[in-house]
Amino acid sequence: MFNIEEFDIKLDTDFIGRNFIYSDEVDSTNSLLLTKKDFNIDGTVLLAEFQRSGRGRKNRTWISNAGQNLTFSILLINEIKENKANHINLGASLAVAQALENLYQLNVELKWPNDVLVSKKKISGILIESSSKGSKINRLVVGIGINVNQPNFPGKFEIQPTSIRKEFKSTVSREKLLSEILNNFEIIYYQLKKNATKILNDWRNRCKLIGEKIKIVEEDKILNGVFEDIDEDGFLLLKVGNKIEKIYFGDVSLR
Repeated sequence: MFNIEEFDIKLDTDFIGRNFIYSDEVDSTNSLLLTKKDFNIDGTVLLAEFQRSGRGRKNRTWISNAGQNLTFSILLINEIKENKANHINLGASLAVAQALENLYQLNVELKWPNDVLVSKKKISGILIESSSKGSKINRLVVGIGINVNQPNFPGKFEIQPTSIRKEFKSTVSREKLLSEILNNFEIIYYQLKKNATKILNDWRNRCKLIGEKIKIVEEDKILNGVFEDIDEDGFLLLKVGNKIEKIYFGDVSLR
């Protein structure tokens, strides 16, 4: 079971996770925080041991063994400009990477737009969802799934999954990990509001695909080119011949 007292002792934030909700089972932590207006405190974190309809990008199913991993969502209700939501997406993956490096000395890579990799295997994914009013986002939810203590992953996957337990060779504290991620995320969130440059540079330093020939697949469209960089909003810049194309969505892989 998740020890809320152990988590709370290690939490060092102003508002992220100060309203903490623990549930044995829900349909989707993202959906609940996004649609239920009863949840109206900025920084609310909803952790579920099991999600009946857990999902990643493109509504792909996120399968996670109950009680072994972390599947949670963070609610942000202060107005956010639509073109800055991707900053939060990259910032969330950076918060996870920093926690894995700090606590377990793992060598972490970040893969655009929302994957966290260890040993080229997927250890965490991020899913951002929002509701808007005019040009402002009035409700944004950051969904994070992390493979923590799950020992194996049967089945076929586009990117082979792994877990902290498999890479660190030991069972780890989910409470300590969650508090570390939320502590990191709040610092990054404040920095993004002031000046996103440092966060984007920190993300770049962990993305090993920049400068590589890549393939991007989005629905029935395939693009090939060189991963030139990310722009000031965190979108991918793809060099195709002599042209630079801005990519907003897509699955990225080496050519």
